[in-house]
Amino acid sequence: MNKPIRRVGVLGAGVMGSGIAAHLANAGVQVVLLDMVPPDLSEGEKGDRAARNRFSAGGLEKALKAKPAAFFHKSNAALVEVGNFDDDLGKLSTCDLVIEAVAERLDIKRSLFEKVEAVIRPGTIVASNTSGLRIRDMLAGRGEAFRKHFLVMHFFNPVRYMKLLELVAGEDTDPAVFERVRCFGEDRLGKGIVVGKDTPNFIGNRIGIHAMLATIHQMLADHLSPEDVDAITGVAMAHPKSASFRTADIVGLDTFIHVADNCYNALSDDEEREVFQVPSFIRTMAERKLLGDKTKAGFYRKPQGGDPDTFDPYTLDYRPKGGNPEILKTAKAIAKISDPKERVRKLVADQGPVGQFAWKVLSRGLAYAARRVGEISDSVVAIDQAMKWGYNWELGPFEVWDALGFVETAKRMIAEGIKLPESIARMVEQGAPGFYREEGAVYDLKTGDYQKRPADPRYTTFEVLRRGQAPVLKNDGAEAWDLGDGVLGLTFKTKANSIDPDVIAMLPQAVEKAEQEYESLVIYNQGEFFCVGANLFLVVMAANNKDWESIRAMVKGYQDATQRLKYATVPVVAAPYNMTLGGGLELCFACSAVQAAAETYAGLVEVGVGLIPGGAGTLNMLWRALENIPEGTTINTYDVVTNVFKNIALAKVATSAVEAKHFGYFRRSDGVSFDRARQLYEAKQLALGLARSGYNPPIPRAYKLPGESGIATLSMMVDTLVAGGYASEHDALIARKLAVVLCGGAGGASREVTEEEILELEREAFVSLCGEPKSIERMMYMLQNNKPLRN
Repeated sequence: MNKPIRRVGVLGAGVMGSGIAAHLANAGVQVVLLDMVPPDLSEGEKGDRAARNRFSAGGLEKALKAKPAAFFHKSNAALVEVGNFDDDLGKLSTCDLVIEAVAERLDIKRSLFEKVEAVIRPGTIVASNTSGLRIRDMLAGRGEAFRKHFLVMHFFNPVRYMKLLELVAGEDTDPAVFERVRCFGEDRLGKGIVVGKDTPNFIGNRIGIHAMLATIHQMLADHLSPEDVDAITGVAMAHPKSASFRTADIVGLDTFIHVADNCYNALSDDEEREVFQVPSFIRTMAERKLLGDKTKAGFYRKPQGGDPDTFDPYTLDYRPKGGNPEILKTAKAIAKISDPKERVRKLVADQGPVGQFAWKVLSRGLAYAARRVGEISDSVVAIDQAMKWGYNWELGPFEVWDALGFVETAKRMIAEGIKLPESIARMVEQGAPGFYREEGAVYDLKTGDYQKRPADPRYTTFEVLRRGQAPVLKNDGAEAWDLGDGVLGLTFKTKANSIDPDVIAMLPQAVEKAEQEYESLVIYNQGEFFCVGANLFLVVMAANNKDWESIRAMVKGYQDATQRLKYATVPVVAAPYNMTLGGGLELCFACSAVQAAAETYAGLVEVGVGLIPGGAGTLNMLWRALENIPEGTTINTYDVVTNVFKNIALAKVATSAVEAKHFGYFRRSDGVSFDRARQLYEAKQLALGLARSGYNPPIPRAYKLPGESGIATLSMMVDTLVAGGYASEHDALIARKLAVVLCGGAGGASREVTEEEILELEREAFVSLCGEPKSIERMMYMLQNNKPLRN
């Protein structure tokens, strides 16, 4: 069914309900957010709509203030209409989909569904965000049409950032309804869909809570500390940095206990049921309201003005943060291995307490996951994806098993008496090398053979798309590959995809190759960050040697490279994601268009290292702000310059691709990929669309700028900040030089200022700041600590 879902009702404005509403609004969906009428209203308030909507309005307000942000931009909240169950339930008749996110109590959900059934129109889909209640129990008393249009949509918190969306059909769910919701979740919301079965806590929480509690029980058995365990079960185990106990603090111990208790109570036939028994020391913490981040104290806390400390599970009190030095040292060394598969191999191979503990918890978790196939899901892929998308594991349990060596790992578990299902024994007997094959086939534990995974061309990688055995162009910093269909793909190879001389040299070469032999160019990087900016090492060396001409040449080289991109005769599309800072954003400014991942954090942050942008960033950000002013319109360019000045001087970083559009970093017409896994495909389609719809490069422009009066006014603004203690003298020096550039120099108001003039002003300001001792100090601090120094 391709019928769009345009309007959604969300029932419950708590953390999950408001988060779901916010992300629906991020996707441009209209939302009706309802909650109960506060029970303690005064007689005067009972007729007051604002008072009656206090819970839903409060949920929306919390979503607007949430950190990390729930909305891509606060203006998206305009799509959310608030109301209450008593007065506004009838508004659900205008909705295509209703998502329930009220308290996890069966009686409350049943009562609400009875009321919903009475007001929705035929064909409306109803979904529950329950984390583990059974569908058949929730639907008691509901009619046939309601049951056919009902399913579970289990989002993970925080909704905007967690990719996993578990979908579970009931016995009567119409397959067409299920498919419509699947497409909506995947295509519109950018979620990774995992299909589970109607079992307690579905897939992610069943495996995840088991893993966490098995780890905690093993810690107590081995008398290790939370710090020891987190060092082993974090990055070293291909899990997130938050590992076990820090993750529990983030989730909240009350939520953790609730999910664990739900498993324990519901899983009477689970052979590992006792694992879900919450240790007494955690219940003690909950009784003391030590619930984690929400109460500013959990397994870890940082007292105001004090040093971090840890809740000791043995003494039931806080102590200074510590841990076994040898365990911490070994785990830290393993965590530095970049390849997660090699990392877990090294971890388990360790002969000391680190490897021993890791094997105990991993082998138990792998065996448990294998025994759940057929119960919670028929697919090992679904279980792996649930753990990667819902718990941020780098590898799912079956991928870990393959990384450790399937056969030898299975034989070791059998030798140690760990119970494995017959399907695993069959795999060993067949000589199956692992669950996954390089050509894309996956072992099906139910059928006992390999099955080819269905392919969706939108989910592709640079390695899959690239043609030929070697890159078209290559140097130590970047490579350009033929991506097929007339698209040349450029990708960086530097640390954190930083800009260095090799990258700068490759940019014009790639443009020239694309102009001669291709229809378009896509800049697509891999790794954690799109581009963290320039590699400062060479700048610092030259500054220490007072080699100003080398610095000037470096700056001009990157300016020339970005301008070459901007005026290429074929369209150039950048695909930024995550950190896109400094020179990385300047690169995007120079491109014909951007296909940004929704989670792109972009900004010109050079002031943090004592500099201003030096890759045509001042020029292209200002020109972009001025580009859509109709001819003949008289404007005060000072207002535009001031806004650009503030964004650069304050190192303002957008917290989403949508916010980056509002800041003027990306164009309103630029694309946004809700799912990073589809970004390369979408960037390629954007590049081809531009190429095949009559693309022509832009025409160089010139503008009258504020000139001397603008410089003076901006300088006065800076002086006020210094006088108020909000900026240092060095900050002021940087800002004044930036003002000169953006105002077109002292004569900027007397004539139209050309691009080359702005570039020259930018170069000279950059070079002069490199000679400032405090700028050098800031650059050195950044190189040594990977964070800016403010002075």
